[in-house]
Amino acid sequence: MKTFTAKLTQKTQGFCDIIDITAKVRGVIEKEKIHRGQATLFVSGSTAALTTIENESGLVQDLKEFVEKLIPSDRKYHHDERWGDDNGFSHLRASLFGPSLAVPIENGRPLLGTWQQVVLLDFDNRPRTREIIVQLIGESE
Repeated sequence: MKTFTAKLTQKTQGFCDIIDITAKVRGVIEKEKIHRGQATLFVSGSTAALTTIENESGLVQDLKEFVEKLIPSDRKYHHDERWGDDNGFSHLRASLFGPSLAVPIENGRPLLGTWQQVVLLDFDNRPRTREIIVQLIGESE
C-alpha cells in the first residue's frame, strides 16, 4: 500500500468561480502510478469547496444562480458585522458544499462518471490562489 500527498494550486476569481480540476487530479494519480485505491481531495480555506458536476456552461450557470438564491451575496450576515469583511455569504456557501471529496481509483483512473468532473468552487468576495491537497492511498502498478 502506497500513500502520497501532493499540493495543487489554482488561481480563482472568487464570487462563485467554478473551475474544473479533473485533469490536475488525474495528473497526480498518473504521476504516482496508483493503480487501485482512493484519492482524497481537500481545499484549504473556509470560503472554498469541492464537488463534482457536469462541467457544461448551462449547468454551471444554473449552479451559480441556485447558490445565489439560496445564500444571497447582497444581504448582511452576522459574520460581516463581527469582522467587517462582507464575506459571510462565502463561508456559508462553502460550508454547504464542504471542503473535501473522496474519489475511488481503479486501473489508474479516477472512477468518475462519463459527464462528471471534479470542480473547485471559490465563493470568496475577491480573487484568491487556492491550495488543494490530494492524498492518494492505494496500490501501485
